[in-house]
Amino acid sequence: MMTNRNEQHRIAIIGAGPGGLTLARILQEHGVKTVVYERETSPTSRQQGGSLDIHPESGQRALREAGLIEQFQALARYEGEDFRLLDKTGKVYLDEVADSKEGDRPEIDRGTLRGLLLNAIDPSCIRWGYNLSHAIPKDNGQHELHFDNGHVDIVDLVVAADGAFSRIRPLLTNAVPTYTGLSMVELYLNNVAEEHPEIAAFNRRGKLFALSDHKGILGQLNGDGRLCVYAAFQVEQDWLDTSGIPFGQPEEAKHQLLKLFGDWDESLTRYISSAEGPIVPRRIYMLPVGLTWTHKPGVTLIGDAAHLMSPFAGEGVNLAMLDAAELALSIVAHQDLSAAVQAYEENMYQYTAESAKMSDDNLALCFGEDAAPKLMELMNQYHDQ
Repeated sequence: MMTNRNEQHRIAIIGAGPGGLTLARILQEHGVKTVVYERETSPTSRQQGGSLDIHPESGQRALREAGLIEQFQALARYEGEDFRLLDKTGKVYLDEVADSKEGDRPEIDRGTLRGLLLNAIDPSCIRWGYNLSHAIPKDNGQHELHFDNGHVDIVDLVVAADGAFSRIRPLLTNAVPTYTGLSMVELYLNNVAEEHPEIAAFNRRGKLFALSDHKGILGQLNGDGRLCVYAAFQVEQDWLDTSGIPFGQPEEAKHQLLKLFGDWDESLTRYISSAEGPIVPRRIYMLPVGLTWTHKPGVTLIGDAAHLMSPFAGEGVNLAMLDAAELALSIVAHQDLSAAVQAYEENMYQYTAESAKMSDDNLALCFGEDAAPKLMELMNQYHDQ
């Protein structure tokens, strides 16, 4: 095990998502202690979201560095790589069936991944219910962290793993997330195999994309038996507020959503009509492609805090975990903490810029003209490489 003076530094991680927890775990493996501050009051205080595909060169690499790859492989769903692509008429453009035992990008539910990481970290290093209010730089490179509950901490390095609207990012850059032009409405079908077997059979074991008319109906099977559905729209930023859809009234909201897909095949609209429970509207944001900043001692960003992008490259959680691994290993390899962070940042800029551009390009393709045939052509090019 490599050791250095950074073992003695106080390192704070803001956010206990996959990125922050991966960073804490890898540093723990090298004898470097951290404190993780999380605004949620417990690991189960809110729904953790849908299924994630974990890539070999990024997310899986980070899990290897964390010593957790075998545990991940035991939990991962390789059949989750199934993918179907259709247009609004129900015409099928792609129908990919994955091997149930092996593949490059197996799926895992976000909550399951988070649980895997939490179980591998010393629980005493995580502070639940600590919402960061602001951070004050000190002359010596340290930062004074202030939390809503009155707690104050002084740290040698603060790492922002606190997502799209990071409280730490303004210390490094004036860049703010901008609206991508896409809004989504999230719905769920619970226990889909038993309650809606015809939809389960149609969706298969992974993802389904139906794309036409600058809109989409996207289905994603989760490991807990739920089908997560996204009704997606290329619309103005204020559309969710001005559309008149009462998202707090699920049945009426579904009725109005179905009107917007009035000429779509029933095999697709039943994803909406069969949904149950709360409906959640979301705007999709991004940071500027290729964002960089002038290095400052004692502070850095990982994941969405550093390079927020749309989900249409499938890279978000993977890059957050890769950032965590790269930063952790740089801290271990360098005697000087500031030099370690600067080396990480210069490396991170290179590998994230390409993914951010791909994500932006893919979003434009998926919600542009002739989306389904164009996406089929693009995916066939990837397969041929």
